[in-house]
Amino acid sequence: MGIRKTLQKWSAYQQTVRELNSLGNRELTDLGITRGDIERIARDHASQL
Repeated sequence: MGIRKTLQKWSAYQQTVRELNSLGNRELTDLGITRGDIERIARDHASQL
């Protein structure tokens, strides 16, 4: 995997973590997500790029 792809995945991971962390607990619950799920969800998202 090239450096460009690695940076793209890292950026997507960071953005996903940032966006999910900005949500309140009620909003996360409505989405079926706990705070403990955020990093896994971000990794899963970034790995799909």
